[in-house]
Amino acid sequence: MSDFLNVSGKTYLVMGVANKKSVAWFIAKSLEEQGARVVYSVRSEARKKTLESLLADRPVFICDVEQEGACEQLAAAVAQAGLAPLHGVVHSVAFANYSEGFKPFHGTKRKDFLQATAISAFSLVDLANALKPHLARHASVVTIGISSLQVTPDNYGYMGPIKAALESCSRFLAKSFSADTEVRFNVLGAGPLKTSASAGIPGYIESYLYAEKLTFRKRNLETQEVANATLFLLSERSSGLNGTTLVVDAGLGSNFFDKDLIRLAMRPDK
Repeated sequence: MSDFLNVSGKTYLVMGVANKKSVAWFIAKSLEEQGARVVYSVRSEARKKTLESLLADRPVFICDVEQEGACEQLAAAVAQAGLAPLHGVVHSVAFANYSEGFKPFHGTKRKDFLQATAISAFSLVDLANALKPHLARHASVVTIGISSLQVTPDNYGYMGPIKAALESCSRFLAKSFSADTEVRFNVLGAGPLKTSASAGIPGYIESYLYAEKLTFRKRNLETQEVANATLFLLSERSSGLNGTTLVVDAGLGSNFFDKDLIRLAMRPDK
């Protein structure tokens, strides 16, 4: 059977593996299953330690994107280890401080908003700039976003605008890099997933169960489905996609007027 995706033997950098439930891990594992070499970047030495058994015998680098110069150090380390050029990069990095629980959006603290923006959005710009000399000419950069920037979930709070900034950054990078490369930048807009990161969002379980009722199939998105679509974006088979968002949500965003949910919403209280 031919290698349809043509990722075998190529090298990809995956950022953001935290545990076996991480989107980044599903993507990395899928790449390896297709014969690709995966280079890993994690946030800290402590995180690297907890992942020793999961990432055994694989190249793992430290990059805390919140720190000035961290992306440049990562790029230099990858190049020095002889792992360049990179044929693709997966940016699956996000952080929001929900330690004080739910707050209305207008109660967002400046320091929390700026920290989350630096980690979740600007890090893509910083990373792209640092890695530019080490990317293959036709490399593909994929960042993990959300399926809709139009919805305003109360419990997601200020991360909604920040994910919008991430998506915009990806488009502007696609245009900027087009001046002298054919490197592509795209967003994988994922619907709600069952991950450890999502579990940190206040009230997420109820939102997750509600979202399931809105999918056409009445079954929530699986993390592997996001990984499958990401592999397509990383591959040359998606060469016509650049500066766009590929939404993977099992129909969630097109089913707001589902008859069963309307019936439940309009039912008088008993």
